[in-house]
Amino acid sequence: MYRVVILYDQAPDPDAYAGHVEVCEKVPNAVFRHGKVTGSPMGEPAHAYYAEFEFADKDSFKSGVRSDEFMAAGKDVQDRGLPQPTIEFVEL
Repeated sequence: MYRVVILYDQAPDPDAYAGHVEVCEKVPNAVFRHGKVTGSPMGEPAHAYYAEFEFADKDSFKSGVRSDEFMAAGKDVQDRGLPQPTIEFVEL
């Protein structure tokens, strides 16, 4: 299983993010999830909001992150003026 983990230092505007979710849900071969970061084991959490794309396998991941829809999701963050996130790729 592969994931694209997206971490926001600041929570995005809920209305703007709702539109962004619609764009993200079009990424092929992916399940998209998102939500508020509610805490950490020690002190305040480093991030306020998270999102993730989950892919079943390496081929799904490769085709998903190379898709026009994935690129459109990245551009949509900028177009909507959402906070710039930290993005990591994870293999489970």
